[in-house]
Amino acid sequence: MKRAAIIGTGHRAQMYTKALAARPHYDIPLLADPSPTRIAHHNRLLGSLGRAEAAACDPADFGAALRDHRIDEVVVTTVDATHHTYINTALEAGCRVVTEKPMTTDAAKCRAILETVDRTGGELSVGFNYRYNPAHEKVWQLLHDGAIGEIRSVHFEWLLDVRHGADYFRRWHREKQHSGGLLVHKSGHHFDLVNWWLGAAPSRVYAEGGLVFYGRDNGERTGLRRDYVRAHGSAEAADDPYAIHLADDPNLKSLYTDAESAGDSDYVRDRNVFGDAIDAEDDLSVLVRYDSGATMTYHLTAYSPWEGYRVMFNGTGGRLELEVEENTWQPPKVTMGGDGASHGGVVMDRPGRTSILLRPLWEAPREIPYEWSAGSHGGGDLRMLKELFGPLGDGSDEGAVPAAGKGATARDGALALAVGVAGNESLVSGLPVETGHLW
Repeated sequence: MKRAAIIGTGHRAQMYTKALAARPHYDIPLLADPSPTRIAHHNRLLGSLGRAEAAACDPADFGAALRDHRIDEVVVTTVDATHHTYINTALEAGCRVVTEKPMTTDAAKCRAILETVDRTGGELSVGFNYRYNPAHEKVWQLLHDGAIGEIRSVHFEWLLDVRHGADYFRRWHREKQHSGGLLVHKSGHHFDLVNWWLGAAPSRVYAEGGLVFYGRDNGERTGLRRDYVRAHGSAEAADDPYAIHLADDPNLKSLYTDAESAGDSDYVRDRNVFGDAIDAEDDLSVLVRYDSGATMTYHLTAYSPWEGYRVMFNGTGGRLELEVEENTWQPPKVTMGGDGASHGGVVMDRPGRTSILLRPLWEAPREIPYEWSAGSHGGGDLRMLKELFGPLGDGSDEGAVPAAGKGATARDGALALAVGVAGNESLVSGLPVETGHLW
């Protein structure tokens, strides 16, 4: 029986609480969070799954609690900028560690994690669930089978719609000191995919971008701003399509507004996206060179009418194109969902199609079939959880196959982070940035 602890009991952590509770070879004796209310929410979740209540721990006491409760494995789902603290504490205690992406938010913290991994010989896995999406796995296979020869360039466009994209600007992700900005928090998914697809490491990064849609100044210029600080209790926010109403979702209410009411959390989850104190960019362009000689042009837009992405690979033998419509449009009325089959707490209930198109030189293009999988992140979450924690034991997920190339290690976490951190440095300096100093 493995003994696991989860530190950071917010919304995303529910996926891990459920996953561990569903596996008979795991026990969950410890939950850590600054908010006893959020810990109580996860304990109720454990109870609903027939599991015993876990002990509550303040993060300040985490190291001692790991020893006292004889913890074998730790899942880190705290605010991104604090990941390094709990990763290193758990590794020092001899625990295997699984951390949500990004691994951390800057170069110094990244180097500290890598040093701790090397010194302790510990195991650190990073939860890059998009590696486990069957469409992404098919792309990996095609590229590694040489379907388009040597890969010379990649063009990658990612669109976040005005519901999901806005959600980053309601919560702590809007402050780069906590999240590293979207180049680190969100785009780290995408940079890891390209590193993995190419089997290459980024060597130089140049970035341009800014806050062009969200924030007070942009909201006043476009006429989209409503005059409120947060949506909860605000008449101004009642019909604002950019607002989120926590009371409409039992999970979000329990985790956040109830914690505020109890006086054990001052975190405001529903801030005005056209408010003050936002320094994360919402429109970003990046040019990356890899050690393989390939280059990538990348663009992230966080205020699109539809959500999805397009990735095009150009090789010496042709071109491969992936297009995914995760959500074709959003109505003004938000649809809340707390079951984990969501992005940013919002169910993607208007999906379009996913296509993989191979265009060999001197041949007609052809669409490549792949084995579609249901579930959040294109089925990636369930497949990732199986690889991280093993099968459920009841045979229900025996068809899920681990992704090609296996899971993401500490080095993979550093390579994904390298593009975002170097991109942030480039935004400040206006110059290309080499990545070698990041690890």
